[in-house]
Order: sequence, then C-alpha cells, then structure tokens
Amino acid sequence: MSPPTRLGVVGWPVAHSRSPDIQNAALEAAGLRDWRYQLLPVPAELFEETVKALPAAGFRGVNVTIPHKEAALRMATEPTPRARAIGAANTLVFEAGRIEADNTDAPALIDALPSAPTGMTAQVLGAGGSARAAVWALLDAGAAKVWVWNRTPERARALTEELGGAPVRSSRPADILVHCTSTGLDGSDSTFKQLPVTADDLARYDCVVDLVYTSHETALVRAARERGISVVDGLDLLVRQGALSFERFTGRPAPLEVMRAAAALGDG
Repeated sequence: MSPPTRLGVVGWPVAHSRSPDIQNAALEAAGLRDWRYQLLPVPAELFEETVKALPAAGFRGVNVTIPHKEAALRMATEPTPRARAIGAANTLVFEAGRIEADNTDAPALIDALPSAPTGMTAQVLGAGGSARAAVWALLDAGAAKVWVWNRTPERARALTEELGGAPVRSSRPADILVHCTSTGLDGSDSTFKQLPVTADDLARYDCVVDLVYTSHETALVRAARERGISVVDGLDLLVRQGALSFERFTGRPAPLEVMRAAAALGDG
C-alpha cells in the first residue's frame, strides 16, 4: 500500500487552524481517500529548511499562514503573476523539483465582499502578507482609495510605495475596513486596545472584514454585528481561499459547501 499524499498548513502559531478539518472533508468528498492534510507548526527560523524537506516527505503542497507568506514567495521557483505582484504567497505546490506559488487570499477577499469595491474607499489595518494581498486585490478590483495603517509606520509606507495606496498614522472613515493583523487571534477582548479604531468607530464603515477567526466571534466582528454593519469574517475567507488552494493541489473542483459545513462544525 502506497503512503498517503500529504498536504498541510505551515504557520507559527498554527494550532488554532481549521484548515485540516476543512481540507480533509474536501478530500473525502472528492474521493481522495489516500490524501491527508495536517498542521505544520514551524517557527520563522526553520521555515526554509522545513519547506525544502517537504516534497521528499510525501507532500504535494502546503498552505502558508502568519508569519511566513512573504518568505514563501521568496522560496518559489514559479510564482504566479498575482503572487509576484503581491509579494506574498499562501499556497505552495511541489512539482518535479519546482515550487509553484500562488496567492488565493486576494481573489477570496474580493469574492467575499457584499459588492464589488469598484470606486470605493478602504482602510487596511496591517502591513504583512495578508495586508499585501488585501491592498493589491482592492486596487486591482478598482477601489478608488486604499489607506494602510500599521503599528510600525515604516512598514505601511514601504507597502504602499510598492503596491499603491497611502500610509496613514490613524484610521480613516471608508466604505470597507479590512483587518489583517494577528490581533484577536488569542480570542481576548483586548482587540480595540491594539488597533486604531474603537468599537464605536466602526460606524464609519459600511463593511468590516476580519481575517482573524477564533472558536467564537472575534471582538471586532461582534462589535460590527452589534452595530448592524455588514461583516465578512475570517472563517468565510478561510473557506474561500482554501477552496482555491484545494483546486491547485488536486486539480479537482472544490466541494465548497462541504468545506463550509466542515468549518461550521468547528464553531463553538
């Protein structure tokens, strides 16, 4: 009996990830019963050597999350134009000695928004790999203005110089707020102490997108919903980008509803 084809998600931390539940349900639904998807907790200093060793260990590909998305692109031998333009990758596929890289965060964000962002304004919080995808995706989809805030202003300035948009020292009112930092990942209610918005400030936005997800609603999502603001939560984005990654890994259509059901089972 041949060993299973392996997939995984590489991050630090990564224990909270729902990706194994979602992807293993998709693999089962697609009839790929000899495939397995697993957690791969890898600190930054071990990322490169770990990824290089994965193909020999039977891995077909991996998803990449905080804090490795920019490093993942640097390792790629064949990045897609989208990943190259964003400067970050969240999907690596190993093929005959090559490392193919893509960024499925960008199309997942645009697909998840309640309406196309053409002509709209957006405030992005963060300047890491996920923020890079958000800024690029919004501008590529025709957003009129994208402002970028980061706790380290120099990182926001560097991102906008490369991708477009404008750095800001405090949050601006906008049609869309996109939260791309790791704040709230621990499930605590201290989110607003670390971000340049208060719960009441959320009324300045028509839609709030939070890339973070926890076992319950994040403080940001809960506050937005309490104020009647349209919300895109991190779990929806995880499923959407995961479906695109699944198709790159397997060459099969993603069973999106199965993946959504698996994500929902993990709630609570």
